[in-house]
Amino acid sequence: MISERVPETLPISSLNALEYCQRRFYYQFVQSDMLINEFVLEGTLVHQRAHQPGRQTTAEGEMQTTRVYLCSEGLRLSGFADVVEEREGMRIPVEYKHGRQGEWLNDHIQLCAQALCLEDMQPEKSPLPYGYIYYIGSRRRVRVDFNEELRTNTQAAISRAFQVATLEKPPPPLEGKLVARCPNCSLISLCLPDEVKLLQSKKGEYGRVG
Repeated sequence: MISERVPETLPISSLNALEYCQRRFYYQFVQSDMLINEFVLEGTLVHQRAHQPGRQTTAEGEMQTTRVYLCSEGLRLSGFADVVEEREGMRIPVEYKHGRQGEWLNDHIQLCAQALCLEDMQPEKSPLPYGYIYYIGSRRRVRVDFNEELRTNTQAAISRAFQVATLEKPPPPLEGKLVARCPNCSLISLCLPDEVKLLQSKKGEYGRVG
């Protein structure tokens, strides 16, 4: 069932949650529920350090600007980039993550959305070719190419986010191999995926009786 309330804009960071789990996205950005575990706290501290506004020149002579506000009326997104580096006339987004690189595209989707917003804010420039994600846990800086496939996936995630945001109740819990994402989720005690699935299975059994 769909509600009549459609959000005007969504945070860029919400796309990361959506790509990870639509149910998490719904709780966090539609119902504004957020629980704190050690992973969320560590990530918050990392971003507090990265989010000190300012400009500086690196040892390589590149200009970096921290906590850069991004927005796009066309995409209906807004938010902040942790760092934007200026290279050969291009503004390259850099996102900081507290953990290690995962197997999924949620971080890539968030970074690409930042790039799309940057492109909308400077339409006279050429499309951005790449950005970086710095994973604190592994001290690894990963280059992310903004190829056609990633751009298409990001556009699809944006559309899906607005669709999920209009639902009157949360999407179902993850199934199959995707349940491997659940144990470290800060919202697991609110989501209760195993309990929800158990209740759903019992309802199905009762519905078949008689």
